[in-house]
Amino acid sequence: MKNNAKTILNKLSVLIPSPKCELMFSNTYQLIVAVVLSAQCTDKRVNEVTPQLFAKYPTPQDLAKANINDVIDIIRSCGFYNNKSKNIIAMAKDLVDKYNGNVPNNMNDLTSLAGVGRKTASVVLAVGYNIPAIPVDTHLIRVSQRLGLSNSSDPYKIEQDLRQQFDESEWIDLHHYLLLFGRYYCTAKQPHCEGCVLRELCKYKNIQ
Repeated sequence: MKNNAKTILNKLSVLIPSPKCELMFSNTYQLIVAVVLSAQCTDKRVNEVTPQLFAKYPTPQDLAKANINDVIDIIRSCGFYNNKSKNIIAMAKDLVDKYNGNVPNNMNDLTSLAGVGRKTASVVLAVGYNIPAIPVDTHLIRVSQRLGLSNSSDPYKIEQDLRQQFDESEWIDLHHYLLLFGRYYCTAKQPHCEGCVLRELCKYKNIQ
């Protein structure tokens, strides 16, 4: 399994030479809000609404005092706008009340924030603070299963499986590789199997 992990990492590093988060942000406050908005929504769509959102609410203090209907008007196109509006306002209040408006840099404090689960917290750690973490989203679940990196469908178990097979120093890039590979190559429907650099390791090609 370790040999497969090394092969996967090497091949994806050639396919995706500059892996990075595709959400636009200038600080960890903007990042955590954008990640919450990105649930069941594309990064492209989130990037279309966040400039207006952050222009109106440039700090957690501003967002904490926001009128929910004003927030809904801005983020409506992201989907699930009622819950997302409630969550980001409540999260901003938590940041102000508990952390003096600063975004925490550890899992326990991050997941204590309203609307923030392990995946969102992991993105903030990895992308915002460069702290080794493996955020597991639908892309990582799908790709990990297809490549035999995990047999589980549980995000936490998949995270643990990946942690065991890859060195901690590789976790951040690994997350970007698998996410971008799943987003643009190993898609849920009609994956680009022909000519895939990881075809020989893929389980999916044998069950189509």
